[in-house]
Parts: sequence; structure tokens; C-alpha cells
Amino acid sequence: MELRSFSHGYGQITYHIVLVPKYRYNIFYNKRIKKDCELILSIICAKNSYKIHAMEVVDDHVHLFLEFHPSNSLSEVIQYLKGGSSYSLFKLHPDLKKRYWGGNLWSSGKFYRSVGNVTADTIKHYIKESQGKPSEESRLHRFMRSKQRRLDDF
Repeated sequence: MELRSFSHGYGQITYHIVLVPKYRYNIFYNKRIKKDCELILSIICAKNSYKIHAMEVVDDHVHLFLEFHPSNSLSEVIQYLKGGSSYSLFKLHPDLKKRYWGGNLWSSGKFYRSVGNVTADTIKHYIKESQGKPSEESRLHRFMRSKQRRLDDF
């Protein structure tokens, strides 16, 4: 995964998201429902310009590894995924309404974790060690280039 350039920024927003059907029923044990769910989630992601790095639909939950634009909030992304997929799955499989008579396919909770190429320890080290402190090498280089010495050179 690489950093992307946006109109006013440069970065990466990737999340591991887990969606769980209400009551954790094994609805994706049915291969047709599983395939339809994969297709529907792919369509929702393509329509909203979310990039799917990985997706796995298992019997009682769905794993998604997504990247999206910084103008989208995580809650908005999850809302589109849950709302759009439940609407479409209920349309394609009306028998699901018998099991989910309240109209909610997905549980109200969500799991998410931001994912990146570096660890939290790496970022802490970078901030602590490199920000605002000129390195010894840059001080020496500045001294060699200029004959006038500065107070912070001592």
C-alpha cells in the first residue's frame, strides 16, 4: 500500500472493518447469500470509491480491509456498507425477513481498526527524535558552509 495524494493532503486511510449479522446468525453459510453479499459490498465500494484491499465473508461475519478518501468519515462508510447491503440482500432474499423481522440485518455494533505501514512505536520514535531538533550532521554541515557561528552551534 502506498500513500496517496489528495487535493489538500497526502496520506493513507485504511481500516479493518468487521460487520456482524444481528444475533450472529450463520446466514452466510448459504453460498448464494454469501456470494450476493460479496458482490453487493463490492458494488457499494466501487460506487463510493472505496478501495477493497481484502474481503472475506465467513459464516457469521464479514471482514473488510478498506481504503477511502479523507472526506469520508468511518461512520459514514460503515453506514453505507450496512444500509446498502441489508437493503439489497433483503430484496434478493426475502426469506431473510423471516429471520430478521425487525428489519435490521446487521448488529448495531461495529469493529474497526486503523491499519498502516508503520507501528505506533515507530511514529512515537519519529516524533520524539526527529521533530524540531536539528541533527548533529546538519549542525556540522551548517558550520562548514558558513564561517559565522550561531549561538545554537555551541
